[in-house]
Amino acid sequence: MKYVELGKTGLKCAAVSFGGIPIQRSDAANTLAVVDALEKHGMNYIDTARGYTVSEEYLGAALKGRRDKFILATKSMVRDYEGMKKEVETSLHNLQTDYIDVYQLHNLPLGAFDQVFGPEGAYRALAEAKEAGKIGHIGATFHSLDALKKVVEEYSDKIETVMFPFNIVESQGTETLKLAREKGMGTICMKPMAGGNLTDWTLALRFIDAAGVMDISIPGMGSVEEVERNAAAAETLSPLTEEELAKCEAIRKELGTTFCRRCGYCAPCTVGINIPSAFLFNNYLQHYEGLADWARGRYAAMDHKADECIQCGLCESRCPYELPIRDMLKEVAKAFER
Repeated sequence: MKYVELGKTGLKCAAVSFGGIPIQRSDAANTLAVVDALEKHGMNYIDTARGYTVSEEYLGAALKGRRDKFILATKSMVRDYEGMKKEVETSLHNLQTDYIDVYQLHNLPLGAFDQVFGPEGAYRALAEAKEAGKIGHIGATFHSLDALKKVVEEYSDKIETVMFPFNIVESQGTETLKLAREKGMGTICMKPMAGGNLTDWTLALRFIDAAGVMDISIPGMGSVEEVERNAAAAETLSPLTEEELAKCEAIRKELGTTFCRRCGYCAPCTVGINIPSAFLFNNYLQHYEGLADWARGRYAAMDHKADECIQCGLCESRCPYELPIRDMLKEVAKAFER
């Protein structure tokens, strides 16, 4: 396993480590097995969040007795001082630990900067928690490139790590991430598989490593099989060949920019459509011949289908990628009518 220092934090992290979003769809026994596999392969950085429902609790139980073998990160979308103070304490309780290595301002938008960094903002609570030894480092995560730029250019004295989407089809943050590294900020890659749209995980992880702008990648892993798969890919990190670069370009052209990353921020749908699942099943229907019947069966089992969309637009107002979700749902409905 390749290890790198996360910016100037002094934390030596596995270049391919663990993203905890899928754990919320898991159970305690499976989470324990996943953490066993992470320890086996030396994938020592664990990222979770207050918003990932039961993830903190499951991971806390699984880490009992081996907390010192892992670098633990979590995050919260709370923006005010009192709220973030409570969030830190809740995370410490859930994770069954007395310190968290990296605590992040989760999905920080431009519009929240004045509040977050103001006298009664969430940053003050994190700074106090750091001084008290409850957290080691303060980070922030983004879906907005403008917000990432602002933090890197103006707040590098406060924010020690940044997390941003980066993958074969999303490299818009390259120059800003280079600047972040120049300033000694740790860079963490979210969405390395473009929300499940990239299926060659070895190529995807090698592309990120070869780009030279991310310290670590944290693909979501919800099973031992996924840990094994990503650990195997991590052992092949090397520069890409001309043929592989051409393959990346072909993937870029095929996917374009209008695709769902399955972040879930569009929820809840007014009429109950599971929007990311609808897009996922359509992706399998369109691109995987051997899984078309499976996709049709899973789509048929959905409680609410894409054609039930009432065009209210609330999902689009929440989407950090500004996707035309209503039009995309129309296309899903047409695809499954054929």
